[in-house]
Amino acid sequence: MVLIVLEAALGFLGMGAQPPAPSWEAMMSNGTAYLFISPWVILFPGLAMILTVLGFNLFGDALIEFLDVKNKQYVLIK
Repeated sequence: MVLIVLEAALGFLGMGAQPPAPSWEAMMSNGTAYLFISPWVILFPGLAMILTVLGFNLFGDALIEFLDVKNKQYVLIK
């Protein structure tokens, strides 16, 4: 998750993937010129990145909770 945000910051500053390669950050950086005319140009790539990072975080939390054997209570059947 940190790498996605780090790559986003570098791509927004122009130090990420170069123009032939698609990236959300390059789309956001190029969309800043049209921010007041058409704000959805920067909004949709930003939302896609936010949802991706949030999805990975929620999936990781659920996986940790599912695989945590220390907190599981076992019932012994007689």
